[in-house]
Amino acid sequence: MALPADEASVTISPSELRSLRDELQRFLLEYRFGMQEIETKIGILREEFEHTHAYNPIEHVSSRLKSPDSIVDKVARKGIDPGFESIRARVTDIAGVRVTCSFVTDVYRLFDLLVRQDDITLLTVKDYIANPKPNGYQSLHAIVEVPVFLSTGRVEVPVEVQFRTIAMDFWASLEHKIYYKYDSQVPDRLLAELKEAADSAAALDHRMERLHRELHGPHPSPVVAI
Repeated sequence: MALPADEASVTISPSELRSLRDELQRFLLEYRFGMQEIETKIGILREEFEHTHAYNPIEHVSSRLKSPDSIVDKVARKGIDPGFESIRARVTDIAGVRVTCSFVTDVYRLFDLLVRQDDITLLTVKDYIANPKPNGYQSLHAIVEVPVFLSTGRVEVPVEVQFRTIAMDFWASLEHKIYYKYDSQVPDRLLAELKEAADSAAALDHRMERLHRELHGPHPSPVVAI
């Protein structure tokens, strides 16, 4: 009797395993290079602000590349075909860069400065600052496409870029730790407190920006390409 598909043994030769490993490494390398391109662009803006402007809106920049296990989990959860081309088309957050800014206006200003560059293509944007998630989460998420030039030619790589303030970043970090501790089964009392904390963080952002404007005057109005 034939075994069910999930119980049948699968035999893969060492050469096939090496081929799969090499293909996965090449696949992820493209995203690593795309992420580095975005980091370089943000780094250039940051250095320019430090040397030629009186004020630098960029507080911190971080990046991450999804692990193979994380990609597999998302493919299974979303019911995506496990082929590389399908993953490339439907999983757009494999590479991610987070830009932490001082104030809300800085978020939109940096977003605009990035997407107006002529080699950047804006694919999607979700403004969770203007429209926070029900739990209070705020951030500006953009999926952009950046060219990477390999020995085999040009490749367009999607990168998720998140822009948020220091207060938003602190809240999101705390929320992540709470959800991890409770294995996503967070008590209603804590969820309510998290929402209150998000509202307080948003109020603090507005208050600090108002104080900053009183001291330094308004920033140039951003031309937001949403």
